[in-house]
Amino acid sequence: MANKQFDVVVIGGGPGGYVAAIRAAQLGLSTACIESESYADPKGEVRLGGTCLNVGCIPSKALLQSSELFEQANHSFVMHGIAASGVTMDVATMIKRKDNIVGQLTGGIKALFKKNKVTLLPGHGKFVGREDDRWRIDVNGEVVDATHVIVATGSRARHLPGIPVDNKVICDNVGALAFDSTPKRLGVIGAGVIGLELGSVWKRLGSEVTILEALPDFLAAADQSVAKEAWKVFTQKQGLNIQLGVKITKVETGKKGVSVDYEIGDEARTLQCDRLIVSVGRVPHTEGLGAEDVGLALNPRGYIAVDSNCRTNLPNVWAVGDVVPGPMLAHKSMEEGVMVAECIAGQKGHVNLDTVPWVIYTHPEIAWVGKTEQQLKNEGADYRVGQIPFAANGRALGQGDTTGFVKMIACARTDRILGVHVIGNNASELIAEAVVAMEFNAASEDLARICHAHPTLSEAMHEASLAVHKRALHF
Repeated sequence: MANKQFDVVVIGGGPGGYVAAIRAAQLGLSTACIESESYADPKGEVRLGGTCLNVGCIPSKALLQSSELFEQANHSFVMHGIAASGVTMDVATMIKRKDNIVGQLTGGIKALFKKNKVTLLPGHGKFVGREDDRWRIDVNGEVVDATHVIVATGSRARHLPGIPVDNKVICDNVGALAFDSTPKRLGVIGAGVIGLELGSVWKRLGSEVTILEALPDFLAAADQSVAKEAWKVFTQKQGLNIQLGVKITKVETGKKGVSVDYEIGDEARTLQCDRLIVSVGRVPHTEGLGAEDVGLALNPRGYIAVDSNCRTNLPNVWAVGDVVPGPMLAHKSMEEGVMVAECIAGQKGHVNLDTVPWVIYTHPEIAWVGKTEQQLKNEGADYRVGQIPFAANGRALGQGDTTGFVKMIACARTDRILGVHVIGNNASELIAEAVVAMEFNAASEDLARICHAHPTLSEAMHEASLAVHKRALHF
């Protein structure tokens, strides 16, 4: 019996993979997507959506929303004249809601596959060779042929040597999203996006949270003014115990929970906690792909080496998402998936890594696009800055949440926007305007001339663009 043949086979059904498959099918290419993970599906069926939809972006945001509402009911409603007493959190219900959202979205991708005539091939995909200009991919013992292959195998949580993750007591992102109760004492290793977001969730629900970070600086990738504001809010107002410059020396579990021995400089300390989250980044997932068998090139850090259009060193083999260099962000993966599908179809795809936005969904939210002020200083660039606090914004005052600011950086010579940094309510939504402006090489003066609705938080973006030229109207 002849092998099944496709124009495009995508290995991996995460954000980059499933979007690439849908776009390829829309362009008239016969397309299949291989996925092996069930993510504890109750029926044992393969689930699409990858880490993001199943054990990452989507479930964490569901928990963040639930915990934020709980926080508001206990502490913020009173300023509006709303009296609430005896407010409790049913963790099981919160987790069930999160699981229902995940199930709805992952099931929705299967429906989109059916709508767009994408063939789902459940199982593990592996290169087995090339014959007659077609790649042969093994899927659990069945071989399929493809003219083009898109590798979208994603990433996995990075674990630390000597710290056994069981996702019950010592957890990575998977276990941290499925606690059955609020731990009295929660330890977190890593003050990055995952550590801050999940630490915030359980702090709001009553945990004593201690975050241990190896780097000496807090949020080193963010603009320093944003990091400084975030540090003040998280540590002084919200009570997160964040310790920097930490070296972990030993982690042990026992009857009393987890004991973490660590050093800060010459001082030895010990953290006792009931549960520990290890959130120290992610690594590309290429194991079992058969990359070495077909000569697929990896860079020194283990990522699949690609050009600007995500072509690998092999003919008609492409790679997208977390498995290639660049920020490990779902939206970046999706854009790369669309680009590759369009390149395969003979179109001109495009992804500009310089305008990919970053978001941390804490409260306040943190979002940015482009360069930080410290990067521009190091480059010796000539620039101007406009910064507007939300305390001067009528909508923020009405919402009772004036934390943070919008900061815009523009070239002093051309006025082209070089970076925008937001800390505050709905920063994740506000940053989109800056992304559009930077993608089309807009100047800060261009945003200054756009009429923004009043009263809205987006007016802070308008005022920041005016402030670049020292003519802010409301601050």
